[in-house]
Amino acid sequence: MADRITYVGLDVHKESIVVAVASGDLRGEVREYGRIANTPTALDRLLRKLGGDGVSLRFCYEAGPCGYGIQRHVSAQGHECVVVAPSLIPRRTGDRIKTDRRDAASLAKLHRAGELTAVWVPDAWHEAMRDLVRARLDAVHSLRRARQQLSGFLLRQGRHYGRPAWTKLHRRWLAGLNFEQAVHHIVLEDYIAAVEAAETRRDRLTTQIEAMLPDWTLAPVVSALQTMRGMALVNAATLIAELGDLSRFANPRQLMAYLGLVPSEHSSGASVKRGGITKTGNGAARRLLIEAAWSYRFPARISRELLLRQENQPKPIRDIAWKGQVRLCARYRKLARTGKPANVVTTAIARELAGFVWAIARRVTVTPG
Repeated sequence: MADRITYVGLDVHKESIVVAVASGDLRGEVREYGRIANTPTALDRLLRKLGGDGVSLRFCYEAGPCGYGIQRHVSAQGHECVVVAPSLIPRRTGDRIKTDRRDAASLAKLHRAGELTAVWVPDAWHEAMRDLVRARLDAVHSLRRARQQLSGFLLRQGRHYGRPAWTKLHRRWLAGLNFEQAVHHIVLEDYIAAVEAAETRRDRLTTQIEAMLPDWTLAPVVSALQTMRGMALVNAATLIAELGDLSRFANPRQLMAYLGLVPSEHSSGASVKRGGITKTGNGAARRLLIEAAWSYRFPARISRELLLRQENQPKPIRDIAWKGQVRLCARYRKLARTGKPANVVTTAIARELAGFVWAIARRVTVTPG
């Protein structure tokens, strides 16, 4: 006799988990199990009660702030557990009631019907690397905010620096400013200290990324991506930390769609209407690719810095990088000549850049950790 399958939906919260159970039959009952504590001990007790001879458990819960700890714990016990994308869960239009019990029951029922889309779950080391690059992104945002606050203060006081800011000359100019009110000097020094602290934090985290990279299983992919313009070490490491192993995408179009870089569409019958990009998927990776795409507005060339990054890479990877640079630079000029807005042109270049990123990643052999 084949093993019986039980589908378990989990509505996960910080301190508790609401559980619903659905039998394997598509028309079988879906019943509420109850609320348990969000602890490994309570999960083990749940596995013992629901499992048994000839029973196969299949768990699911929504991706959220509680991370992947439950998935790893349940999988380590030999049971299937998927983390599903909340934005892709089917919902009825007229449903206006939302409770934890209904959410758990809906997850169990949809998982049984195969209507849920699972997200890629990184291993513990990859998740740690992702947390590190995200901490650096937070530091960059803090630095930008601190600089804007300082610039706003100077603007209110009528102080203007007509040359490129945030250089050593700019710092000396700041030190030479005089104000009528003595308290403004205190405010200036406090804003300067905030900027310097944010710069120190950003640089410290950048150094940590460089130090941790050699021990990462995806480090060869990061090195290979640095052969492309706009993909220095931190950018490449951040992109791979956000996207993970690109071999899970069968073709570059899947990667472009995952990044939300494909146009939206609303078509019916003979009417075909396409709009802006969908902006689904990983926003940090999409933003990074768009920032890298700006560098292709200049003519194709291999700079000294880029040449140093390419030295230890095999010729097939360097050929793909050069082919991509020639195509994207020409593509940028062609689209710009048509009069399209710069942000539209850059987004189109970012979409094609994702295809070359996929092509290079497929050329690299990754050793499982």
